Amino acid sequence: MTHPPTGILGLNLGGPRTLDDVRPFLTRLFADREIIRLPGGAVGQQLLAGLIVRARLKSVQRNYASIGGGSPIYRYTAAQLDGTAQRLADRLGRGFRPYIAFRYSQPTSDDALRAMAADGIHEVVVLTLYPHYSTATTGSSVRELRRALHRTGLSRRFRFRVVDRWYDHPGYLDALTHRVREALDTWPKDRRRSVVLLFSAHSLPLSFVEEGDPYPAHVAATVSAVIQRLGPDAPACRQLAYQSQTGPVRWLDPRTERVLAELGRAGARDVLLVPVSFVSDHIETLYEVDQLFADAARHAGITTFRRTRSLNDEPGFLDALADIVAGALEAPASGEVAPCASA
Repeated sequence: MTHPPTGILGLNLGGPRTLDDVRPFLTRLFADREIIRLPGGAVGQQLLAGLIVRARLKSVQRNYASIGGGSPIYRYTAAQLDGTAQRLADRLGRGFRPYIAFRYSQPTSDDALRAMAADGIHEVVVLTLYPHYSTATTGSSVRELRRALHRTGLSRRFRFRVVDRWYDHPGYLDALTHRVREALDTWPKDRRRSVVLLFSAHSLPLSFVEEGDPYPAHVAATVSAVIQRLGPDAPACRQLAYQSQTGPVRWLDPRTERVLAELGRAGARDVLLVPVSFVSDHIETLYEVDQLFADAARHAGITTFRRTRSLNDEPGFLDALADIVAGALEAPASGEVAPCASA
């Protein structure tokens, strides 16, 4: 008998594919207390979320219009999981089938579970597409997956292995370092050491950090490993900053745009930004970095501002994802979606 296919369930935040999808996406995002804790408890969260969405809807739609009318995150997530499944099938000689569970857009966890059940899937590797663990991102997605299992009545259907972090996986670090090297090579050789290497990660509400969330330590470990891999090619000046703060809560600092202003005042003229916590292009890279931060850099007097290309479907990165899933397959499966089962 042939071995039935193993499902690879990729967890990610998601994003609106069209401008009409922006409102429901923002509503789900700001209503989720697992990622942004607005004042007033659960009821206050719903009320404030509605106000924030109404106030921001038109401007956010304009932002998405400026990058083509929607987020490309579905396309890249599908390519990443397809490439991972194909590599595993070639390596292990059996079937793997990819599925997507977005937290704030479709396909949802409910959609993915029903699709896997319809396809006859029993064994599932749950793979976060956030390299660095946070209770606000991977943690929230895993908890939503548990709730979806009960909502759909499929809680006894599957056996799971969960990969909830891979910030220090050698293949991932090599792929990220490769992106940095290829970007540095666009500068003349005699100027590369003077380039400021600015790593920018998605920020996190300080309330999570104060409760011991490991995300900042994971990001710092990735940055340190990339710099170590660069060796003598590493620019002398490198910094870590945080972007994408939104809503009336305190966020992890320093802010990327503030660091750019400080670099300009200090006389920096060449800056390479590395979006370290993002593995695919979406609004944070295509709009926030490529447009807002590029403008901020020009106003600060930085004459050459570039960013590394996102990992997207880069072959070395897909090799790394396949290695991560293959490592997870060596662990015992469970009928529960267990947290903190790292590769």
